[in-house]
Amino acid sequence: MKIPFAKITIRFRDIDVMGHVNNAVYLSYFEQTRIHYFKYLLGRDWDWQKDGIILLKNEIEYLKPLKLGDDPEIEMKVDKIGTKSFILSYFVWLNEECYCKGKSVLVGYHNEDQCSIPIPEKMKEGLMLLQKEQ
Repeated sequence: MKIPFAKITIRFRDIDVMGHVNNAVYLSYFEQTRIHYFKYLLGRDWDWQKDGIILLKNEIEYLKPLKLGDDPEIEMKVDKIGTKSFILSYFVWLNEECYCKGKSVLVGYHNEDQCSIPIPEKMKEGLMLLQKEQ
């Protein structure tokens, strides 16, 4: 199963005074990308309260500015899968050119008990499948 890249719509509110997407907005784009990919990997009925994840760390490298009217797509890859955490990479593409790269460290998390958990088995299987397709 090849998951299509996440399509991002740049909104007027995403633009800063310099006329390009504000640096902080990319974190929202990465979040949208995770949601897009997890929909394919886990389905829509996943119990995020019990078998959730929490964000531990983000890194971003801005290569070229995106502007209003651009139609970027974001590719997500799996860099590493551990017992309780995993690392994702993001590549923001526009016209076959990479405009931004990022990484996130995420941890398995039980929201109701507010504690870290091992990555749920179905999520781990989905991440491994995605990793294999890279």
